[in-house]
Amino acid sequence: MSTMSKQHMPVLEVDGLGVRLPGGQAARPILDGVTLRVAAGETVGLVGESGSGKSVACRSVLGLLPAGARTSGEVRVGGRDVLAMDRAELTRMRARQVAMIYQDPRASVNPLRRVGDFLTEGLRGAGTPAAAALARAEELLDAVGVRDPRGALRRYPHQFSGGMLQRVVIAAALAGEPELLVADEPTTALDVTTQAEIIAILTRLQAERGTGMLFVTHDLELASAICDRVYVMYAGRIVETRGTDELFDRPRHPYTAGLLACTPRIEADAPAPRPVPGRPVSLAEAPPGCAFAARCAHAQPRCAVESPVLARHGDGLAACHRADEGIAL
Repeated sequence: MSTMSKQHMPVLEVDGLGVRLPGGQAARPILDGVTLRVAAGETVGLVGESGSGKSVACRSVLGLLPAGARTSGEVRVGGRDVLAMDRAELTRMRARQVAMIYQDPRASVNPLRRVGDFLTEGLRGAGTPAAAALARAEELLDAVGVRDPRGALRRYPHQFSGGMLQRVVIAAALAGEPELLVADEPTTALDVTTQAEIIAILTRLQAERGTGMLFVTHDLELASAICDRVYVMYAGRIVETRGTDELFDRPRHPYTAGLLACTPRIEADAPAPRPVPGRPVSLAEAPPGCAFAARCAHAQPRCAVESPVLARHGDGLAACHRADEGIAL
């Protein structure tokens, strides 16, 4: 198989994913018919406000679902459905194919164990001799820009800054040479300068290794800088998806346009940010029709009763009854 065809093969395929809490704990699904793709070497953004379902969507890739949740659809990694895997298969998949980077690096590590133990645990569990695992860990720390990587292996997590510890977590994620990286807002807890450094590390290592990346964020400016394509989520559904340039130049869904309008810009003549009116739909609410209708300045009577389907508009998809009218600009 040629390098070109490998780069276009999907490493992640999510088809019609639904996730619902048991026993009437929520009025609507957490996820409702989510479909997305990530190809080898591609960075795909998943954006939306808090509560939109982004984190549940990305954790489902590793089979990490709310207790007792009922699921529908498929989540395929390497062609195999994660939702149908048993515990042993999930463990192998997490060790070899998919790695996740969380937004808080301190929640990812045991504060009582040295960083070297954290980095080599997975390698030794896969049969790598201890000396080779340590050498590999040192190499990974050097690759992510940790100073004195050999000394870093002997230190504890509390001896690192947040930015340096996130580099350690990225090194751990790359240890198994995964096909797919799932990054759940990995820069949220960091200052702006450190954010830029972490993003540069991720994009460089991804390009070098041909890894696919699902990048979850609420920051559209960040998504525009690093993503090839973007999926926009609202109330558990994908409401728009298209290539990054077209999404930012001509959004077709009013929610996407609202997210763009409330993003601060540094240009001298840039308009002041405008917040999206109203509040996101909670899990306790299941409004008929379009879930965004109550917040939408362009809503029509049909929007309150008829849920729009995700359909092709231009070079992407949008779930809006007026997507072809250009009203989202």
